[in-house]
Amino acid sequence: MALREVADLDVFPALDRRVLETRPAATLADPLGHPARILLLYGSLRDRSYSRLVVEECARLLTLFGAEPRIFDPSELPLPDQVKGDDHPAVRELRALSMWSEGHVWCSPERHGAISAVMKAQIDHLPLNSGGMRPTQGRTLAVMQVSGGSQSFNAVNTLRLLGRWMRMVTIPNQSSVAKAFQEFDESGRMKPSSYYDRIVDVMEELVRFTVLLRPHTDLLTERYSERREALAKADAAAAADLSAIATAHQRVGAG
Repeated sequence: MALREVADLDVFPALDRRVLETRPAATLADPLGHPARILLLYGSLRDRSYSRLVVEECARLLTLFGAEPRIFDPSELPLPDQVKGDDHPAVRELRALSMWSEGHVWCSPERHGAISAVMKAQIDHLPLNSGGMRPTQGRTLAVMQVSGGSQSFNAVNTLRLLGRWMRMVTIPNQSSVAKAFQEFDESGRMKPSSYYDRIVDVMEELVRFTVLLRPHTDLLTERYSERREALAKADAAAAADLSAIATAHQRVGAG
């Protein structure tokens, strides 16, 4: 399994529980009822990866908020097109996790003013359409980045563009953690700061948007162009059937 386990799921040293809503979507109508299913992707393979540490903080918060998070470990993921037909266990698991999910969290380090190759490879392994199934369409998305220097928004802007391309509903809020090496203690936990507070904000908002939108995903993602394409295929199939029937009758008559 390419899933990362998160330690200390119930420990929140930077959280002020006096102002916390532990069920941020509790007042929203939710006919589905089950915990919001959130897939988290990070964009670095370093032993002390700050994008991974951020998504681990997100996973703890999502669990606290009543959601079900799963973190994909990209360490064994091949490059896109490296394996023929993408026939690789890590690719299959990533796609299965996206199909399972109702929302995503993407967190990338900023590398040379853009997202990392590790982050982009994961997104590139998610097809828009796979056997009539759409692994990303209609899912909510929260975008985040970590930087080694001053605060920047290049990576989150790129992730927003990719989310739109993948037909996802990217929530308004986002997180950009500057000088990330200063924001975590030796055990990998995020220190109290405005950066941490923003991550709490983003996770609250993601849970609300996911619970609000997931009962209506089929309606919100239905398209005129796709209905028209389906009708054209049905018409072509019907015409082929009629042609086959006519040909068969001609053969019978000739016999």
